[in-house]
Amino acid sequence: MPKHEIAPRLDAEAVNALLKTVYPQLNDTHAAYRALEIHPGGCTVRLDADERHLRPGDTVSGPSLFTLADIGGYVLALSHAEPDALAVTTNLSINFMRKAAAGPLDGHCRILKMGKALMVFDIDIVPAGGGDTIAHATGTYSLPPRRR
Repeated sequence: MPKHEIAPRLDAEAVNALLKTVYPQLNDTHAAYRALEIHPGGCTVRLDADERHLRPGDTVSGPSLFTLADIGGYVLALSHAEPDALAVTTNLSINFMRKAAAGPLDGHCRILKMGKALMVFDIDIVPAGGGDTIAHATGTYSLPPRRR
């Protein structure tokens, strides 16, 4: 494995189970956000956007897309660092490129740098199955110190 690839410690099923336990309010009564795939140095997350995620004009709201970007970073932190629920966002910047209709949206995430205390990542949000970028974000997660 090349040096730049970081091996995941958890797969998508384990991350989704962890999210259900430590962050139950994320999907409260409807599972809209989830990890689809975890791979070395990255992951794919999904938002199944429905009417609850729409703003006037029948487009997926900015806060819903921002949440998908943040969940992508959290999934990376949980799956590639210690699976510690106390990892937190320290920065997240998003650019909205085009409108998104209701339906499944995928966020393709990659780790840009993994340190002992911080992880820098980016995410490209596209319609499931492919298409033009809807939003692109970069962010930083603070990783909790390893517990012994």
